[in-house]
Amino acid sequence: MNNRKIPKYMQLKQELLSWLQSGKLQPGAQFPSENEISEQFGLSRQTVRQTFGELEKDGWLERIQGKGTFARNPQRRESEQVKTIGIITTYISDYIFPHIVRGAEAELRSRGYRLLLSSTDNTKEKEMEALQLMTSQPLSGLIIEPTRSAEGNPNLHYFLDLLEKGIPYLMINEKYRELECPCLKVDDESGGYKAARYLLDAGHRSIAGFFKTDDLQGVGRLKGFLAAHKEYGVPATSNRVITYMTEQKRDLPFREAMKLLQSDEESRPTAFVCYNDELALLLMEAAAECGLRVPEDLSLIGFDDSSLAAASGTKLTTLTHPKNEMGTAAARQLIGMIEQGTTYEDIIYEPELIERDSVIRRH
Repeated sequence: MNNRKIPKYMQLKQELLSWLQSGKLQPGAQFPSENEISEQFGLSRQTVRQTFGELEKDGWLERIQGKGTFARNPQRRESEQVKTIGIITTYISDYIFPHIVRGAEAELRSRGYRLLLSSTDNTKEKEMEALQLMTSQPLSGLIIEPTRSAEGNPNLHYFLDLLEKGIPYLMINEKYRELECPCLKVDDESGGYKAARYLLDAGHRSIAGFFKTDDLQGVGRLKGFLAAHKEYGVPATSNRVITYMTEQKRDLPFREAMKLLQSDEESRPTAFVCYNDELALLLMEAAAECGLRVPEDLSLIGFDDSSLAAASGTKLTTLTHPKNEMGTAAARQLIGMIEQGTTYEDIIYEPELIERDSVIRRH
């Protein structure tokens, strides 16, 4: 309950919804008071009151004058049935995901839908649990970011259940290749190409690339990175292409960067292309530990134009990601699928390079 990126009332709402949806609080049971919830979660009465108001509007709570607040199931009153859309992302409160969720939530709320959030922490097991939760209750539609999309889809039968139940869904950032559903994503290959080309045009010939390859975004960015090197006739040597998995993201890239940066000046890379901004900032720390300056000794390019890019000591050159726009467009498309049966083609966003201070031209 202490993440500042997601509004506190939304975090509390998701927690209390889990109580109601899991059966921890049965319909008809008296709900804890605002004071009790405020003390339990260390939140202000105003925040708790806002959350209670949201839950009451969605039909999950009922206030009875002089008696208190009681749990209820909104699906039991069909005339007031709340339209629900689920969003499953790898993370909710970290990095760029709050912006995607906010964009979707604003659009859904304006159209009379409530939002049910779940995250997978980028594990297939938690993706399965999230899909179980979503498919176990009445649902109007689903927005999904696939988990470790480069590793296949062991949860296929849940997606087939959605089709069987007539529940429309679409995917963001990537999609499982065997599924026929709309997808809103960045052209990651183009982004990786643009990053490497920008450095090559700036005179860099010793460029290391760091890519997370258990998702298709990282695979695409790596492919573009290699394509730029091939086009410019510059070899992308094996020791300068670092791939890693989600569980290795804090350690392996940092360790490999240290090895590269501690080599002699003649063989040391002059630039890094990073899977995302989060990694770029981590590798800035590696450079600092080696006594190197960014960009004077090492140029870096990130990806996603996150809030981290402009907040770092050296402002990060990066590629754009349409965070809010993607969330809004995904919600709008899904509502069209639900209400009009509209079919949509994939939306591919072209990333643009934002020049800041982390790249220097070499003569």
